[in-house]
Amino acid sequence: MVNAYYDRDADMDVLKGKRIAVIGYGIQGRAQALNLRDSGADVTVGLRKGGESWSIAETDGFAPVTVSEAVKSADIVMMLIPDEVQSDVYANDVEKHLRKGMTLEFGHGFNIHFRRIQPPEGVDVIMVAPKGPGAMVRNTYLQGFGTPSLVAVEKDYSGNAFGVALAIARGIGSTKAGVIRTTFREETETDNFGEQVVLCGGVAELIGRAFKLLVSNGYQPEVAYFEVLHELKLIVDLIQTGGIENMWDNVSNTAEYGGRTRGSRVIDDHVVGNMEKILSDIRDGSFAEEWMNEYYREMPTLRKKRDEAQKEQIEQVGKELRSLFVRKQ
Repeated sequence: MVNAYYDRDADMDVLKGKRIAVIGYGIQGRAQALNLRDSGADVTVGLRKGGESWSIAETDGFAPVTVSEAVKSADIVMMLIPDEVQSDVYANDVEKHLRKGMTLEFGHGFNIHFRRIQPPEGVDVIMVAPKGPGAMVRNTYLQGFGTPSLVAVEKDYSGNAFGVALAIARGIGSTKAGVIRTTFREETETDNFGEQVVLCGGVAELIGRAFKLLVSNGYQPEVAYFEVLHELKLIVDLIQTGGIENMWDNVSNTAEYGGRTRGSRVIDDHVVGNMEKILSDIRDGSFAEEWMNEYYREMPTLRKKRDEAQKEQIEQVGKELRSLFVRKQ
């Protein structure tokens, strides 16, 4: 059985006297900086001067400084900017200011695992990866609870890298919910796989194709939207609350029988073969290389797919339906 770590296992005292530089103030940066500050940590926010996040950080009561300035005065540097920009920011503003005895922390293992960032000797390298978006990390903290996290240690020169990781996890609220130890490799590869095959890529493609099939067979787009998209949240909530069997226990017998006997016809061995190829591309670094090349070419493929998606019928129907069913005052 996997070990989980909670408040009792994490000592916030290891952060006393240490200055934490949170690099980035976006999806995760803002939530984690606020939570750590509210937990009593000494937090500085490092940003691109004049950027949109600068004024947001000021409104939240921080006195942001440039990334270089933040790293210079820090003991712990938390890299909470998007994966694709991390290596450039690291090379330009972080690496030259790192000193022996410092800690470099990441919210995702991508750049360390694929060696796009290679920290110097003498610097601890750790990860605290919340299993939820920044808004959830902040909201659950304010509710007196937290969002579960994965923690990992890549380099432990100090002998206390794991203790620091647990302290950060406690500072953002995660040890109230529970923390599981992993590795940079495991977190990165499973995270990329989950996003591509199920959470983002797989579910979006399944919804889109099912919607088009129903509409092409003469069903009303609005009804199709409800059946293959709108109700999905209800099912996911049941699964998250108690697992897949909890979902089966809370749908009709007709839905259960149809789902249990037909689901494997949709996700068959051919689909599993495609999943295996995707996992292989992640593990051998092909996807990472492809994604970074896409980013440096100013994301032509991603921009095109975003534009195409906005024109899809399912998006237009969804917009109209959501406007009809907003709560009326």
